[in-house]
Amino acid sequence: MNQASTSKSPTNLINLSNVAKVFLADEIETHALSDVHLSINKGEYVSISGPSGCGKSTLLSLLGLLDTPSSGSYSLNGVNAEKLSPNERARIRNKEIGFVFQAFNLIGDLSVLENVELPLTYRAGVAKSERRDRAVAALEKVGMSHRVSHFPSQLSGGQQQRVAVARALVGDPSILLADEPTGNLDSKNGESVMGLLKELHQAGATICMVTHDPRYADFADRIIHMFDGRIVDEDTLVRLREEEDVRLSKLRGRV
Repeated sequence: MNQASTSKSPTNLINLSNVAKVFLADEIETHALSDVHLSINKGEYVSISGPSGCGKSTLLSLLGLLDTPSSGSYSLNGVNAEKLSPNERARIRNKEIGFVFQAFNLIGDLSVLENVELPLTYRAGVAKSERRDRAVAALEKVGMSHRVSHFPSQLSGGQQQRVAVARALVGDPSILLADEPTGNLDSKNGESVMGLLKELHQAGATICMVTHDPRYADFADRIIHMFDGRIVDEDTLVRLREEEDVRLSKLRGRV
């Protein structure tokens, strides 16, 4: 039997087809995303890169079921997300997705352990003892089990982000969505958190990360480039940036 016949095909986790997102404010339309096609397989590490305002965070919000597309289709683990009710979206978001935010988003008056347990409190049938055991296990994965009784204010920025990663992992999600996870960290702590994400990916985690920093984008297996709400290839991105630089230079010359 040859090798090709024994190898497993990648399993699709996320699929976006012809997705657009339009925001309306004072009768003005802002096209945040246009004609987005994207697939992510289980076990992949994907980074979404591009300049500020290009639609990276909007795309991540759609992937995380925090928002809905204006048009197009989105499936997560075989479920068509655009057909879900708000309650169904919340349930699937809690089960399938782990979030890591730039600002950590830890609750100040909860201990490290309580912060990590929090997503499990919204799941039916998870006993208090199981919540604690799973939270401790998640904290061990990120090297923070020795800080279970501390509060966020007693931790450094890098430590807080590690706790935030543990909170994202505790529910055993299908994918981790990280929105500029190093944005509030110095270079040393940023590299430490990126090393942690790499270790988690090597252990089997599926990760989709938004970053504007090309150094950190390169940690991923695949880089998705965005410009003006669209996914573009690298050559197109370079050309569009050059055209934008020329346009801005002309505008400055008129001032």
